[in-house]
Amino acid sequence: MARRSGGYQVEVTEGAIRVRRGGKTLTIPAAPPDGESEEDADFVVRLDDLDHWDPPDDETPIDIEELHKILDAVEQQLEKHGLSVDFD
Repeated sequence: MARRSGGYQVEVTEGAIRVRRGGKTLTIPAAPPDGESEEDADFVVRLDDLDHWDPPDDETPIDIEELHKILDAVEQQLEKHGLSVDFD
């Protein structure tokens, strides 16, 4: 499942969520809920892991404003498919 939201293309697979924008890709490992989550989320995204784009753009940091846009796009895409996400 892939969808564009605000210029971000979000693709959800069994093991990861991929976000693409402007030729760059960010692979977000989709962790299963671990019992610490307050919600019964389908995916848990560890925010500490989202600081740079994937190679070859791994020298390009993701600033807080862009991170918020990425997270909004991911949340919108998952909600369209009846899935929920918890950002940890």
